[in-house]
Amino acid sequence: MQTKVTASNRIWLIIFILFTIIWLFPVVFALGTSFRPLQDIYNNVLNIIPLSPTIENYKTLFQRLPMAQITLNTAIIATTATVLKLVTSFLAAYAFVYFDFKGKNVVYFIFLSTIFVPFTVTMLPSYLLLSKMGLNNNIFGVIFPQIADAAGIMLLNQAMRNIPYSLIEVAHLDNIGDWRIIKDIILPLIQPQLTSTGIWFFVNSWNEFVWPSLILRTEENYTLPLALQMFMSAEGGTDFGVAMAVSVVTMSIPLLLYIIFQKRIIGTFTASGIK
Repeated sequence: MQTKVTASNRIWLIIFILFTIIWLFPVVFALGTSFRPLQDIYNNVLNIIPLSPTIENYKTLFQRLPMAQITLNTAIIATTATVLKLVTSFLAAYAFVYFDFKGKNVVYFIFLSTIFVPFTVTMLPSYLLLSKMGLNNNIFGVIFPQIADAAGIMLLNQAMRNIPYSLIEVAHLDNIGDWRIIKDIILPLIQPQLTSTGIWFFVNSWNEFVWPSLILRTEENYTLPLALQMFMSAEGGTDFGVAMAVSVVTMSIPLLLYIIFQKRIIGTFTASGIK
Protein backbone atom coordinates (compact mmCIF):
# COMPACT_ATOMS: atom_id res chain seq x y z
CA MET A 1 0.00 0.00 0.00
CA GLN A 2 1.49 3.33 -1.08
CA THR A 3 1.46 6.33 1.24
CA LYS A 4 -0.20 9.39 -0.23
CA VAL A 5 2.20 12.32 -0.56
CA THR A 6 0.53 15.41 0.86
CA ALA A 7 1.56 19.07 0.74
CA SER A 8 2.58 18.81 4.38
CA ASN A 9 4.86 15.86 3.62
CA ARG A 10 6.49 17.79 0.78
CA ILE A 11 7.17 20.72 3.09
CA TRP A 12 8.78 18.46 5.69
CA LEU A 13 10.83 16.77 2.94
CA ILE A 14 12.11 20.15 1.72
CA ILE A 15 13.00 21.15 5.29
CA PHE A 16 14.82 17.84 5.78
CA ILE A 17 16.79 18.29 2.56
CA LEU A 18 17.76 21.85 3.54
CA PHE A 19 19.00 20.76 6.96
CA THR A 20 20.91 17.88 5.36
CA ILE A 21 22.65 20.29 2.97
CA ILE A 22 23.50 22.66 5.83
CA TRP A 23 24.91 19.76 7.87
CA LEU A 24 26.93 18.30 4.97
CA PHE A 25 28.33 21.60 3.68
CA PRO A 26 31.22 21.85 6.23
CA VAL A 27 32.24 18.25 5.44
CA VAL A 28 32.19 18.80 1.67
CA PHE A 29 33.91 22.18 2.11
CA ALA A 30 36.76 20.63 4.13
CA LEU A 31 37.20 17.82 1.60
CA GLY A 32 37.21 20.15 -1.41
CA THR A 33 39.47 22.76 0.21
CA SER A 34 42.02 20.12 1.18
CA PHE A 35 42.72 19.59 -2.55
CA ARG A 36 43.03 23.29 -3.43
CA PRO A 37 46.23 25.39 -3.53
CA LEU A 38 46.42 28.22 -0.99
CA GLN A 39 46.18 31.01 -3.59
CA ASP A 40 43.01 29.49 -5.03
CA ILE A 41 41.50 29.29 -1.54
CA TYR A 42 42.15 32.99 -0.85
CA ASN A 43 40.77 34.03 -4.25
CA ASN A 44 37.48 32.20 -3.74
CA VAL A 45 36.99 30.99 -0.18
CA LEU A 46 33.50 29.48 -0.52
CA ASN A 47 34.20 27.49 -3.68
CA ILE A 48 33.94 23.84 -2.65
CA ILE A 49 35.01 22.37 -6.00
CA PRO A 50 38.79 22.44 -6.63
CA LEU A 51 39.46 24.03 -10.05
CA SER A 52 43.08 22.84 -10.00
CA PRO A 53 43.14 19.77 -7.72
CA THR A 54 46.41 19.10 -5.92
CA ILE A 55 47.64 16.77 -3.21
CA GLU A 56 50.36 19.19 -2.06
CA ASN A 57 48.46 19.92 1.15
CA TYR A 58 48.59 16.26 2.13
CA LYS A 59 52.26 16.03 1.15
CA THR A 60 53.04 19.06 3.32
CA LEU A 61 51.06 17.59 6.20
CA PHE A 62 52.84 14.23 6.19
CA GLN A 63 56.25 15.88 5.69
CA ARG A 64 55.85 18.30 8.60
CA LEU A 65 54.21 15.97 11.11
CA PRO A 66 54.46 12.26 12.03
CA MET A 67 50.81 11.72 11.07
CA ALA A 68 50.87 7.94 11.43
CA GLN A 69 52.04 8.27 15.05
CA ILE A 70 49.61 11.11 15.75
CA THR A 71 46.68 9.10 14.37
CA LEU A 72 47.78 6.07 16.41
CA ASN A 73 47.98 8.25 19.55
CA THR A 74 44.45 9.51 18.98
CA ALA A 75 43.13 5.98 18.39
CA ILE A 76 44.86 4.63 21.52
CA ILE A 77 43.52 7.45 23.69
CA ALA A 78 39.97 7.25 22.33
CA THR A 79 39.77 3.44 22.45
CA THR A 80 41.34 3.06 25.90
CA ALA A 81 39.25 5.86 27.40
CA THR A 82 36.08 4.39 25.90
CA VAL A 83 36.76 0.89 27.23
CA LEU A 84 37.67 2.16 30.72
CA LYS A 85 34.62 4.44 30.87
CA LEU A 86 32.30 1.62 29.82
CA VAL A 87 33.75 -0.78 32.40
CA THR A 88 33.62 1.68 35.31
CA SER A 89 30.21 3.06 34.29
CA PHE A 90 28.75 -0.43 33.93
CA LEU A 91 30.08 -1.72 37.28
CA ALA A 92 29.05 1.43 39.13
CA ALA A 93 25.58 1.38 37.60
CA TYR A 94 25.19 -2.32 38.48
CA ALA A 95 26.15 -1.60 42.09
CA PHE A 96 23.72 1.32 42.36
CA VAL A 97 20.82 -0.68 40.91
CA TYR A 98 21.25 -4.16 42.42
CA PHE A 99 23.21 -3.62 45.66
CA ASP A 100 21.78 -2.14 48.85
CA PHE A 101 24.24 -0.24 51.00
CA LYS A 102 24.05 2.63 53.43
CA GLY A 103 24.02 6.06 51.80
CA LYS A 104 23.52 4.67 48.28
CA ASN A 105 21.23 7.49 47.18
CA VAL A 106 23.56 10.12 48.62
CA VAL A 107 26.58 8.66 46.81
CA TYR A 108 24.61 8.43 43.56
CA PHE A 109 23.53 12.07 43.92
CA ILE A 110 27.15 13.12 44.48
CA PHE A 111 28.20 11.25 41.33
CA LEU A 112 25.48 12.91 39.26
CA SER A 113 26.28 16.36 40.64
CA THR A 114 29.77 16.17 39.12
CA ILE A 115 28.14 16.42 35.67
CA PHE A 116 27.36 20.06 36.43
CA VAL A 117 30.90 20.93 37.57
CA PRO A 118 32.67 22.85 34.74
CA PHE A 119 35.88 21.32 33.42
CA THR A 120 37.73 24.57 34.15
CA VAL A 121 37.17 23.95 37.89
CA THR A 122 38.85 20.53 37.90
CA MET A 123 41.42 21.28 35.19
CA LEU A 124 44.13 22.79 37.41
CA PRO A 125 43.91 20.20 40.24
CA SER A 126 43.99 17.39 37.67
CA TYR A 127 47.00 18.94 35.94
CA LEU A 128 48.92 19.31 39.22
CA LEU A 129 48.09 15.74 40.24
CA LEU A 130 49.27 14.29 36.93
CA SER A 131 52.42 16.43 37.07
CA LYS A 132 53.25 14.91 40.45
CA MET A 133 52.67 11.46 38.92
CA GLY A 134 55.08 12.21 36.06
CA LEU A 135 52.45 11.87 33.35
CA ASN A 136 53.08 15.17 31.59
CA ASN A 137 53.68 14.75 27.84
CA ASN A 138 52.32 11.21 28.07
CA ILE A 139 49.21 9.91 26.35
CA PHE A 140 48.26 8.09 29.56
CA GLY A 141 48.11 11.49 31.22
CA VAL A 142 45.28 12.27 28.78
CA ILE A 143 43.54 8.95 29.48
CA PHE A 144 43.81 8.93 33.28
CA PRO A 145 41.13 11.60 34.06
CA GLN A 146 38.74 9.82 31.68
CA ILE A 147 38.56 6.47 33.45
CA ALA A 148 35.14 7.30 34.94
CA ASP A 149 32.16 9.28 33.70
CA ALA A 150 29.11 10.25 35.75
CA ALA A 151 26.94 10.66 32.64
CA GLY A 152 27.76 7.09 31.59
CA ILE A 153 26.83 5.81 35.05
CA MET A 154 23.49 7.62 34.82
CA LEU A 155 22.68 6.29 31.32
CA LEU A 156 23.50 2.68 32.17
CA ASN A 157 21.78 3.00 35.52
CA GLN A 158 18.54 3.92 33.75
CA ALA A 159 19.01 1.07 31.26
CA MET A 160 19.40 -1.49 34.06
CA ARG A 161 16.36 -0.18 35.92
CA ASN A 162 14.24 -1.17 32.90
CA ILE A 163 15.23 -4.83 33.36
CA PRO A 164 12.57 -6.75 35.35
CA TYR A 165 14.03 -7.34 38.80
CA SER A 166 12.31 -10.74 38.87
CA LEU A 167 14.98 -12.03 36.47
CA ILE A 168 17.70 -11.15 38.98
CA GLU A 169 15.74 -12.61 41.88
CA VAL A 170 15.27 -15.93 40.05
CA ALA A 171 18.99 -16.02 39.28
CA HIS A 172 19.82 -15.45 42.96
CA LEU A 173 17.41 -18.22 43.99
CA ASP A 174 19.33 -20.55 41.65
CA ASN A 175 22.57 -19.54 43.40
CA ILE A 176 23.90 -17.80 40.28
CA GLY A 177 26.68 -15.34 41.08
CA ASP A 178 26.86 -11.70 40.09
CA TRP A 179 29.45 -12.20 37.35
CA ARG A 180 27.31 -14.82 35.62
CA ILE A 181 24.23 -12.59 36.01
CA ILE A 182 26.17 -9.78 34.36
CA LYS A 183 27.38 -12.01 31.51
CA ASP A 184 24.18 -13.95 30.79
CA ILE A 185 21.41 -11.49 31.72
CA ILE A 186 22.47 -7.87 32.07
CA LEU A 187 24.92 -7.49 29.17
CA PRO A 188 22.66 -9.03 26.48
CA LEU A 189 19.67 -6.92 27.60
CA ILE A 190 21.45 -3.55 27.69
CA GLN A 191 23.73 -4.16 24.69
CA PRO A 192 22.06 -1.40 22.59
CA GLN A 193 22.48 1.18 25.36
CA LEU A 194 26.02 0.00 26.03
CA THR A 195 26.98 0.35 22.37
CA SER A 196 25.39 3.78 21.93
CA THR A 197 27.09 5.02 25.12
CA GLY A 198 30.42 3.65 23.86
CA ILE A 199 30.01 5.49 20.55
CA TRP A 200 29.34 8.71 22.45
CA PHE A 201 32.44 8.16 24.63
CA PHE A 202 34.64 7.40 21.60
CA VAL A 203 33.59 10.44 19.57
CA ASN A 204 34.02 12.81 22.54
CA SER A 205 37.48 11.44 23.32
CA TRP A 206 38.53 11.47 19.64
CA ASN A 207 37.62 15.16 19.29
CA GLU A 208 38.96 16.33 22.65
CA PHE A 209 41.32 19.29 22.40
CA VAL A 210 41.65 21.31 25.63
CA TRP A 211 42.95 18.61 27.97
CA PRO A 212 45.46 17.06 25.50
CA SER A 213 46.77 20.56 24.73
CA LEU A 214 47.66 20.97 28.43
CA ILE A 215 49.32 17.58 28.85
CA LEU A 216 51.05 16.85 25.55
CA ARG A 217 54.16 18.81 24.54
CA THR A 218 55.95 17.07 21.68
CA GLU A 219 54.62 16.38 18.20
CA GLU A 220 55.23 12.64 18.57
CA ASN A 221 52.63 12.58 21.36
CA TYR A 222 50.10 14.90 19.70
CA THR A 223 46.53 13.95 18.85
CA LEU A 224 44.75 14.94 15.61
CA PRO A 225 42.95 18.00 17.09
CA LEU A 226 46.35 19.32 18.27
CA ALA A 227 47.82 18.74 14.82
CA LEU A 228 45.00 20.83 13.34
CA GLN A 229 45.82 23.71 15.68
CA MET A 230 49.42 23.81 14.41
CA PHE A 231 48.22 25.14 11.05
CA MET A 232 45.89 27.78 12.51
CA SER A 233 47.44 30.96 13.87
CA ALA A 234 46.01 34.45 14.23
CA GLU A 235 49.51 35.97 14.15
CA GLY A 236 51.18 33.93 11.43
CA GLY A 237 48.14 33.30 9.26
CA THR A 238 46.30 30.06 8.63
CA ASP A 239 47.35 27.50 6.06
CA PHE A 240 43.76 26.59 5.20
CA GLY A 241 44.63 23.86 2.71
CA VAL A 242 46.78 21.89 5.15
CA ALA A 243 44.35 22.59 8.01
CA MET A 244 41.52 21.14 5.94
CA ALA A 245 43.71 18.13 5.11
CA VAL A 246 44.12 17.51 8.86
CA SER A 247 40.35 17.89 9.26
CA VAL A 248 39.73 15.28 6.57
CA VAL A 249 42.15 12.84 8.23
CA THR A 250 40.54 13.53 11.62
CA MET A 251 37.01 12.79 10.46
CA SER A 252 37.91 9.95 8.09
CA ILE A 253 38.66 7.39 10.82
CA PRO A 254 35.28 7.70 12.65
CA LEU A 255 33.49 7.74 9.28
CA LEU A 256 35.37 4.62 8.17
CA LEU A 257 34.44 2.85 11.41
CA TYR A 258 30.82 3.86 10.88
CA ILE A 259 30.84 2.46 7.34
CA ILE A 260 32.32 -0.84 8.56
CA PHE A 261 29.90 -1.23 11.49
CA GLN A 262 26.95 0.61 9.93
CA LYS A 263 24.43 -2.22 10.19
CA ARG A 264 25.36 -2.95 13.81
CA ILE A 265 25.20 0.72 14.84
CA ILE A 266 21.83 1.32 13.14
CA GLY A 267 20.49 -1.92 14.63
CA THR A 268 21.70 -0.82 18.06
CA PHE A 269 19.87 2.51 17.97
CA THR A 270 16.78 0.87 16.47
CA ALA A 271 16.68 -1.74 19.23
CA SER A 272 17.22 0.95 21.84
CA GLY A 273 14.31 2.97 20.42
CA ILE A 274 12.03 -0.08 20.37
CA LYS A 275 12.81 -0.86 24.00
